[in-house]
Amino acid sequence: MASEEAPTRREQILATAAEMFAARGFHGVSVADLGSACGISGPALYKHFASKDAVLAEMLVDISVRLLEVGRARVEAADGPQDALRGLVDWHVDFALRHRALIIVQDRDWESLPADARARVRGLQRAYVDLWADQLRLLHRDLDLTTARAMAHAAFGLINSTPRTGPLADPSLHDLLIEMALRALLPPG
Repeated sequence: MASEEAPTRREQILATAAEMFAARGFHGVSVADLGSACGISGPALYKHFASKDAVLAEMLVDISVRLLEVGRARVEAADGPQDALRGLVDWHVDFALRHRALIIVQDRDWESLPADARARVRGLQRAYVDLWADQLRLLHRDLDLTTARAMAHAAFGLINSTPRTGPLADPSLHDLLIEMALRALLPPG
């Protein structure tokens, strides 16, 4: 059985930063705090990232790229729009359960994201929403693009509630979120 590769120092910094930013807010974490949590000095962090802002930017840009890339792969591998939508829902639920901290950081620290990174993330997010909207419009023939996008955003709101869902165990929550999202998105019957 193949084992997963150990995370690089850069990946470790990003994962640690996500947890710390989620717990204390972007402005509540210093470079020294982040370095210490990663087992390095604050100044050593600058060997990996130009600034704390660069950590936040890479964190949110990278996850937006990943959501879109995997989403596109799910659609391409699907046998039709219903299968594609199921693949998208399953992927997004898996992501939301594994990356609760990133959801919190995205929601709370958006304004701290440098403008160029914010524009890049918004562009990637629009493409991801449209990926969902395209499948919804294939399933609901009378659906206009604006409504399809609104449906996708509503589904994201449901799925991205994972940081606030309480004590329900992840396997049960996974199944519940998938069932609820698909009921909301798929045509009746």
